[in-house]
Amino acid sequence: MENTQATTNNKAIECAREFLAAMNVNARVEEGVIGDSTALLIRTDDAGLLIGEEGANLQALNYILRRVIERKTGTPESQLMIDVNDYQRRRFDDLKDKARMGAQRVRYFKKEVILEPMSAFERRIIHMALQEYPDIATESQGQGPTRRVVIKPLTI
Repeated sequence: MENTQATTNNKAIECAREFLAAMNVNARVEEGVIGDSTALLIRTDDAGLLIGEEGANLQALNYILRRVIERKTGTPESQLMIDVNDYQRRRFDDLKDKARMGAQRVRYFKKEVILEPMSAFERRIIHMALQEYPDIATESQGQGPTRRVVIKPLTI
Protein backbone atom coordinates (compact mmCIF):
# COMPACT_ATOMS: atom_id res chain seq x y z
CA MET A 1 0.00 0.00 0.00
CA GLU A 2 2.78 2.41 0.99
CA ASN A 3 4.62 1.79 -2.32
CA THR A 4 1.39 2.39 -4.26
CA GLN A 5 0.90 5.69 -2.40
CA ALA A 6 4.47 6.75 -3.17
CA THR A 7 3.93 5.94 -6.87
CA THR A 8 0.67 7.91 -6.89
CA ASN A 9 2.37 10.88 -5.18
CA ASN A 10 5.24 10.79 -7.72
CA LYS A 11 2.69 10.80 -10.55
CA ALA A 12 0.89 13.69 -8.85
CA ILE A 13 4.14 15.68 -8.65
CA GLU A 14 4.77 15.05 -12.34
CA CYS A 15 1.19 16.12 -13.20
CA ALA A 16 1.66 19.34 -11.22
CA ARG A 17 4.94 20.07 -12.99
CA GLU A 18 3.35 19.52 -16.41
CA PHE A 19 0.33 21.65 -15.48
CA LEU A 20 2.49 24.54 -14.27
CA ALA A 21 4.75 24.29 -17.32
CA ALA A 22 1.66 24.56 -19.55
CA MET A 23 0.85 27.79 -17.69
CA ASN A 24 4.42 29.03 -18.31
CA VAL A 25 5.07 29.09 -14.57
CA ASN A 26 8.63 28.22 -13.55
CA ALA A 27 8.26 26.27 -10.30
CA ARG A 28 9.72 23.54 -8.12
CA VAL A 29 7.23 20.91 -6.90
CA GLU A 30 7.89 18.53 -4.01
CA GLU A 31 5.91 16.38 -1.62
CA GLY A 32 5.20 17.51 1.94
CA VAL A 33 2.63 17.45 4.74
CA ILE A 34 0.29 20.14 6.04
CA GLY A 35 -1.66 19.19 9.14
CA ASP A 36 -2.72 15.60 8.48
CA SER A 37 -2.84 15.96 4.68
CA THR A 38 -0.29 15.09 2.02
CA ALA A 39 0.59 18.22 0.09
CA LEU A 40 2.28 19.21 -3.13
CA LEU A 41 4.53 22.11 -2.18
CA ILE A 42 5.11 24.54 -5.03
CA ARG A 43 7.96 27.04 -4.86
CA THR A 44 7.88 29.81 -7.46
CA ASP A 45 8.51 33.49 -8.11
CA ASP A 46 5.00 33.64 -9.65
CA ALA A 47 3.27 33.05 -6.30
CA GLY A 48 0.98 36.09 -6.64
CA LEU A 49 -0.46 34.71 -9.87
CA LEU A 50 -1.04 31.24 -8.40
CA ILE A 51 -2.40 32.42 -5.03
CA GLY A 52 -4.58 35.34 -6.15
CA GLU A 53 -6.54 37.69 -3.93
CA GLU A 54 -7.23 36.07 -0.55
CA GLY A 55 -6.18 32.70 -1.98
CA ALA A 56 -8.96 32.56 -4.59
CA ASN A 57 -6.68 31.37 -7.41
CA LEU A 58 -5.03 28.83 -5.13
CA GLN A 59 -8.42 27.42 -4.19
CA ALA A 60 -9.28 27.05 -7.89
CA LEU A 61 -5.82 25.59 -8.61
CA ASN A 62 -6.35 23.04 -5.83
CA TYR A 63 -9.64 21.95 -7.38
CA ILE A 64 -8.42 21.78 -10.99
CA LEU A 65 -5.08 20.16 -10.26
CA ARG A 66 -6.66 17.52 -8.00
CA ARG A 67 -9.09 16.61 -10.81
CA VAL A 68 -6.21 16.36 -13.31
CA ILE A 69 -4.25 14.17 -10.88
CA GLU A 70 -7.30 11.95 -10.25
CA ARG A 71 -7.68 11.34 -13.99
CA LYS A 72 -3.98 10.72 -14.66
CA THR A 73 -3.38 8.46 -11.65
CA GLY A 74 -6.77 6.73 -11.62
CA THR A 75 -7.12 7.64 -7.95
CA PRO A 76 -10.66 8.80 -7.07
CA GLU A 77 -11.15 11.68 -4.63
CA SER A 78 -7.54 12.78 -4.35
CA GLN A 79 -6.89 14.20 -0.88
CA LEU A 80 -3.74 16.03 -1.96
CA MET A 81 -3.47 19.66 -1.00
CA ILE A 82 -1.65 22.18 -3.17
CA ASP A 83 0.43 24.83 -1.42
CA VAL A 84 2.30 27.72 -3.01
CA ASN A 85 5.24 29.27 -1.11
CA ASP A 86 3.75 28.09 2.23
CA TYR A 87 0.54 30.14 1.85
CA GLN A 88 -1.69 27.20 2.89
CA ARG A 89 0.62 26.24 5.76
CA ARG A 90 0.49 29.81 7.15
CA ARG A 91 -3.29 29.88 6.66
CA PHE A 92 -3.56 26.52 8.45
CA ASP A 93 -1.59 27.89 11.43
CA ASP A 94 -3.63 31.13 11.47
CA LEU A 95 -6.90 29.19 11.51
CA LYS A 96 -5.71 26.97 14.36
CA ASP A 97 -4.79 30.11 16.32
CA LYS A 98 -8.19 31.64 15.54
CA ALA A 99 -9.90 28.43 16.73
CA ARG A 100 -7.95 28.45 20.00
CA MET A 101 -8.70 32.13 20.63
CA GLY A 102 -12.38 31.49 19.91
CA ALA A 103 -12.36 28.58 22.36
CA GLN A 104 -10.79 30.78 25.05
CA ARG A 105 -13.47 33.43 24.50
CA VAL A 106 -16.18 30.75 24.78
CA ARG A 107 -14.67 29.45 28.02
CA TYR A 108 -14.37 32.95 29.50
CA PHE A 109 -17.74 34.40 28.48
CA LYS A 110 -19.73 31.11 28.42
CA LYS A 111 -21.31 32.25 25.13
CA GLU A 112 -20.97 30.92 21.61
CA VAL A 113 -18.55 32.56 19.16
CA ILE A 114 -19.50 32.81 15.49
CA LEU A 115 -16.56 32.92 13.09
CA GLU A 116 -16.56 34.53 9.63
CA PRO A 117 -17.68 32.52 6.58
CA MET A 118 -15.08 29.95 5.49
CA SER A 119 -14.46 27.33 2.85
CA ALA A 120 -15.06 23.66 3.70
CA PHE A 121 -11.30 23.14 4.06
CA GLU A 122 -10.98 26.04 6.50
CA ARG A 123 -13.99 24.89 8.54
CA ARG A 124 -12.48 21.40 8.75
CA ILE A 125 -9.29 22.87 10.22
CA ILE A 126 -11.30 24.70 12.92
CA HIS A 127 -13.28 21.54 13.80
CA MET A 128 -10.09 19.43 13.98
CA ALA A 129 -8.21 22.00 16.06
CA LEU A 130 -10.97 22.07 18.69
CA GLN A 131 -11.63 18.31 18.93
CA GLU A 132 -9.16 18.08 21.81
CA TYR A 133 -11.16 20.57 23.92
CA PRO A 134 -13.58 18.48 26.02
CA ASP A 135 -15.65 21.49 27.10
CA ILE A 136 -16.06 22.97 23.59
CA ALA A 137 -18.31 21.96 20.68
CA THR A 138 -18.18 23.18 17.09
CA GLU A 139 -20.88 23.26 14.47
CA SER A 140 -21.07 24.54 10.90
CA GLN A 141 -24.07 26.74 10.14
CA GLY A 142 -25.36 28.48 7.05
CA GLN A 143 -25.39 27.65 3.37
CA GLY A 144 -22.92 28.04 0.52
CA PRO A 145 -20.48 30.95 0.76
CA THR A 146 -21.96 32.16 4.07
CA ARG A 147 -21.33 28.84 5.88
CA ARG A 148 -19.38 29.43 9.08
CA VAL A 149 -18.24 27.68 12.25
CA VAL A 150 -19.93 28.32 15.57
CA ILE A 151 -17.86 27.52 18.68
CA LYS A 152 -20.05 26.71 21.69
CA PRO A 153 -19.58 25.79 25.33
CA LEU A 154 -20.44 22.13 25.86
CA THR A 155 -23.15 21.79 28.47
CA ILE A 156 -22.67 18.78 30.74
